[in-house]
Amino acid sequence: MLYSLARQLLFRLDPETAHHLSLQGISLVERLGFLALLPPVPENPVEVMGLRFPNPVGLAAGLDKNGDHIDGLAALGFGFIEIGTVTPRPQPGNPRPRLFRLPEARAIINRMGFNNLGVDHLVRQVERCRYQGVLGINIGKNFDTPLEKAADDYLACLDKVYAHASYVTVNISSPNTKGLRNLQSGDALAALLEPLKNRQVQLASQHGRHVPLAVKIAPDLEPADVEVLAAQLLRFEIEAVIATNTTLGRAGVEQLPHGQEAGGLSGAPVRAASTRVLRELTAALDGKLAVIGVGGIGDGEAAAEKIRAGADLVQVYTGFIYEGPRLVRDAATAIAALGACRK
Repeated sequence: MLYSLARQLLFRLDPETAHHLSLQGISLVERLGFLALLPPVPENPVEVMGLRFPNPVGLAAGLDKNGDHIDGLAALGFGFIEIGTVTPRPQPGNPRPRLFRLPEARAIINRMGFNNLGVDHLVRQVERCRYQGVLGINIGKNFDTPLEKAADDYLACLDKVYAHASYVTVNISSPNTKGLRNLQSGDALAALLEPLKNRQVQLASQHGRHVPLAVKIAPDLEPADVEVLAAQLLRFEIEAVIATNTTLGRAGVEQLPHGQEAGGLSGAPVRAASTRVLRELTAALDGKLAVIGVGGIGDGEAAAEKIRAGADLVQVYTGFIYEGPRLVRDAATAIAALGACRK
């Protein structure tokens, strides 16, 4: 009820302004201790990538790009938090307006363009936070780095975040950085994964601990593309894959206000495409890799659907914006019920 009222007020504001105010409000309420009054999220511990998650419902990257609000978000009951996408150098992203609500479809279109304050700022924020749970850090390349040098940017970020991350996500699927999705296939993918895996081995030796690598992929891949990508992930022994990012498709929103804005579409309309890719991916991987399902999770049933399709964990983003903290509890409850049914 309280979140529903707050959402009505926030949705009267420009989406990007509302986004920042919401995060600041969450951080303030957490510092005052009021988030401890929220109904608890059911415990349902799972072990994935060698990490223990108190429950399998996480926050997807993109909400807290700079790691400025980790403690507040963690207090909402998430089993894990993923921050970023972060790039080696700060960058402003694409011109505003670049974030659009489609409330009739429970959806969002964004063309943010990896706007962030740079990896050094993010690391400082992680060092300052009190959160001791599972923290993913999502890394990308600067917009002006040529694709043939993309690996340099990912390696620079990996070097700096490795000591502070529970796992690191390699984002090669945002539609808002020109050419980035070309890194999902063929020689370009191999040319990225091989040096990252080699550097992971070096950093593990240097820091005395192994930090898993995940790769985030798009929902717009054809079945043959999924097969090829899965083979590359297995070849380079990547620990996890996140399926999926936003879509370039506009099915179901074409006639809505803002439905034809450029950028990635997220929320309920991407659910089917995301789950299709998830199913194809889990079949191709045959249980050899951890899979995190994200895309169109707006209620408990949508979260359970991802698990039934083969996901080990799920993440929420747009659904969280529309439904608030209740979604974390509902998703965790629905997934826990799946486990109870299987016993």
